[in-house]
Amino acid sequence: MNAAIELLRTPLDLDRRAACPTWPQARRLEPGPRARSPLLLYFAGHMGHFYSFLFPWNFIIQGIAIVHFIRRRPDTYWLWIILIGGGLGAIVYIFVEVLPDFGLLRQSFKVFPRRRRIRELEAIILDNPSAGNYEELADLYLEEGKYAHARECYDKAISSRNDSADAFYRRGLTEIELGDFPAAITDLERVVAKDPKYDFHRAAGLLAHAYAVNGQIEKADALFRKTTQISTLSETYLNYANFLASQGRSGEAREWTQRILAKKPTLPGYLKRRERPWFRKAKGLLKQLKAA
Repeated sequence: MNAAIELLRTPLDLDRRAACPTWPQARRLEPGPRARSPLLLYFAGHMGHFYSFLFPWNFIIQGIAIVHFIRRRPDTYWLWIILIGGGLGAIVYIFVEVLPDFGLLRQSFKVFPRRRRIRELEAIILDNPSAGNYEELADLYLEEGKYAHARECYDKAISSRNDSADAFYRRGLTEIELGDFPAAITDLERVVAKDPKYDFHRAAGLLAHAYAVNGQIEKADALFRKTTQISTLSETYLNYANFLASQGRSGEAREWTQRILAKKPTLPGYLKRRERPWFRKAKGLLKQLKAA
């Protein structure tokens, strides 16, 4: 303890303590004509050390925050907090917006195991081309966004076993992604006929969307009306709004677009993050409708 006290009495340390006074020293400072509060002087000195430590990382932290902002598109005021607040503003943004998003990134961490399983199944089906193996491989291709490969595998799975609504539904998803809406209609009609509530009414909503894109206006309108009475999926609402806008029914299109945005204040945080892509698309459609 005595050694520590002697060390504090060295001239070098006295200079440092003069530049950054401790709380007892701050209390003994003689008040000048424009003297600050001793407590303010104490914290100002220590905050200076904090910022000097943070400075080399300011641009890195701000860069991370800006990249996340561009990808996730939270409320616009966060961009100003990041830019004006510097490193400290970026840290606040990371704690409030970035860290909670890690729950949504769990699927991203499954990329390598999924690709490893794809390679395994590609080898397995050479010896055992069963419907189950083809369907599992097709599901993995669908998750990877390899829609053409997924459709080919679903074709082979369905040719061997055509009693699985899952295979027809997922093949319909790949056909929508590939722009083959007539084929998607055939598959989704089969699924909806078997189970109108399939995938929380998403199958019916996608079938209505496929009807609309394929020019089957009356079927699309009737199925959209029926599905939106029992479904609250933002995807279905947005597809219906786009359909109404394409038919010149701008007032109704604005109403359904507003229904998507009206969800935002009442949703819990994790659902609000999941719905962000639909909120963004709804805002874009609303701007187009106002400009028209």
